Amino acid sequence: MLKRDTAVRHLFTVMAIIAISLAILATVAQAATPTHHRTVTVDGLDIFYREAGSNQSPTVLLLHGFPTSSQMFRNLIPALADQFHVVAPDYPGFGNSAMPSVEAFDYTFDHLANVMDRFVQQLGLSTYSLYVMDYGAPIGFRLAVKHPERVQALIVQNGNAYDEGLREFWKPFRAYWNERNEANAAPLKKFLNLAATKWQYTHGVRNAEAISPDNWIVDQYFQDRPGNKDIQLQLFYDYGSNPPEYPKWQAYFREYQPPTLVVWGKNDYIFPAEGAHPYKRDLKTIEFHLLDTGHFALEEDGDVIAGHMRRFLTKYVVQASN
Repeated sequence: MLKRDTAVRHLFTVMAIIAISLAILATVAQAATPTHHRTVTVDGLDIFYREAGSNQSPTVLLLHGFPTSSQMFRNLIPALADQFHVVAPDYPGFGNSAMPSVEAFDYTFDHLANVMDRFVQQLGLSTYSLYVMDYGAPIGFRLAVKHPERVQALIVQNGNAYDEGLREFWKPFRAYWNERNEANAAPLKKFLNLAATKWQYTHGVRNAEAISPDNWIVDQYFQDRPGNKDIQLQLFYDYGSNPPEYPKWQAYFREYQPPTLVVWGKNDYIFPAEGAHPYKRDLKTIEFHLLDTGHFALEEDGDVIAGHMRRFLTKYVVQASN
């Protein structure tokens, strides 16, 4: 009996050493895969993007939300880059990409999607998995409808494609969509200040002290550039072009059935969990996770999301292509 107990303890010790070794190897691999910060010219515009991992690996295209940029993926990129080719662009008017004025550039979601389409073509990304969040959803789903053959999988994080997801938060936006005037614009301008930007990062989180203030400070720096608030207000107005597109996106889901991973901050007031559940109506291969956090779920549950992504993409993209 004593010998058996000793053998069992020895076995558990060996297993623990193996697990620790694998974790160390994964950490070393991630640290050895740098993130590159690059710029490419698309339609005469400088488009900044972050890129990591071998371009021989399956590509994950990360599409950011408002009011941020590829900055929101700064931790997710190295967490995936040892196994995947990860690309995260900034849209025109956001982050480190060019910021032409509203008079010089048509700030619509159709146009942003077209720029991202040409960006993808210029980088030679023939296939990819799409991570869509917030503004990334209407941009990414336009790409998917236009080029369904490119999309290997979807990762949806607080990005809407169903009417159920547009609740109280959107009432002043609907008024602006219906009648674009200064009176209806006034309440929307309040979303463009530092307090509102900070609120997006801290509302609904478990521990606000765990969220770095660098997030809202960096985002607000870009928003406070001369002319940028005009850009954001124009996009607030054009967001009204997205709900009429929902039936097209849902038809794409039903016809092409991309494997889909939903990782959704359930305490998000902007895109509440009611907008997450309808994806299950149209998609057959779907993995669904509601996370106890807010709008920018990566800030508090980045490791959890990265773990779900690695496992999901390994099963439905890496193994499926072998």
